Amino acid sequence: MATARVLTVANTSCLLSKTTSFLAKQGPYSTSLCFTRRRAASSLSSSSRRSFACTAIYNPEVQIKEEGQPETLDYRVFFVDRAGQKVSPWHDIPLQVGNGVFNAVVEIPKESSAKMEVATDEPHTPIKQDTKKGKLRYYPYNINWNYGLLPQTWEDPSLANSEVEGAFGDNDPVDVVEIGESRRKVGEVLKVKPLAALAMIDEGELDWKIVAISLDDPKASLVNDIDDVEKHFPGTLTAIRDWFRDYKIPDGKPANKFGLGNKAANKSPVTNDLMA
Repeated sequence: MATARVLTVANTSCLLSKTTSFLAKQGPYSTSLCFTRRRAASSLSSSSRRSFACTAIYNPEVQIKEEGQPETLDYRVFFVDRAGQKVSPWHDIPLQVGNGVFNAVVEIPKESSAKMEVATDEPHTPIKQDTKKGKLRYYPYNINWNYGLLPQTWEDPSLANSEVEGAFGDNDPVDVVEIGESRRKVGEVLKVKPLAALAMIDEGELDWKIVAISLDDPKASLVNDIDDVEKHFPGTLTAIRDWFRDYKIPDGKPANKFGLGNKAANKSPVTNDLMA
């Protein structure tokens, strides 16, 4: 399966580049999170490469610092390290934890409707509430799962995915849908186990939804792949697909589409490889 991109750490800068599997290079190591139908990696052209100042936090010990009042235009959720310095939840928190476990940053807690997201164009990329025409954005109804991003990932807008209707990446971090029972907080960093993926196509752009579960959930030990999700969380994958398919309809927009036969894709084993 061709998913998204890679964030490569080189000295004190990060270069966002493209692969067709989850692959994050941290110093001498790489971690490959593979899904079925994986293809060989492609390189990112120099014209589409971005660079960001960052310092990789290999064992993130970050705290949340709120500025402004929730549900206002000025509200921001910043991340600070032990020295009190602001860091980026997108660029500075590592993707891979080890043993098939990944970090995920919660943007939108389950059973809420404020459309919170990492501000990718602001210094330190704090979490803020999205706006449209100067007004705060809300989903038309609550989202039923914790929703966030996988740090140090990127959907490359310059490359088409031939397996998903030739759609290009949406230029954002890869999204994660955490299906555990607890309602998490904005900015909470979870250690999650990926289980499946949905290839959403939003206005022609590819927007992967990685379905995962937090390791501290009571059912985490019971689920390792798509079949386990269907057994222990029956109907959840269909519900996630339908929610993201239909949430724009109340605003008069068409339903989103899904590639890969309109079904969730199974996850193959996660591998950790030592890079030469």
